[in-house]
Amino acid sequence: MVPSPAPRKPAGNWLLHRTEQSTAAGLTAIGLAAVIAWSIYHGGTSGRTVEVEKAQPQTAKYEVDINQAQWPEFANLPGVGQKLAQRIVQSREADGPFADIDDLRRVRGIGPRTLDSLRPYLRPMPSRQAVAGK
Repeated sequence: MVPSPAPRKPAGNWLLHRTEQSTAAGLTAIGLAAVIAWSIYHGGTSGRTVEVEKAQPQTAKYEVDINQAQWPEFANLPGVGQKLAQRIVQSREADGPFADIDDLRRVRGIGPRTLDSLRPYLRPMPSRQAVAGK
């Protein structure tokens, strides 16, 4: 009589049996198919997905109230450094609030060109007639 061979053990230390490996592979394939289907449904093949390069640029408007702002806010404006910003605040404290934007000309260092470059960044002020009518 011939002895029966001993059962063969798989090489290595496998965590999953062959049927479990097949099940895991099947579930992975189903998950991958679901991700591909979702991508196609949401415009993956037709270019309808959002791309950062195609997004519209957004801008923020920075405005300063010349009668309320402190020198660091003025210093953020183009062409205005710390010294000029501090002179603007000192002028406002010494001579009172600015009646309108053109009143900034009383500050040493602000001429017509500087004032014109600052206008887009200055918050509009009520007209003198509106203030007088109160």
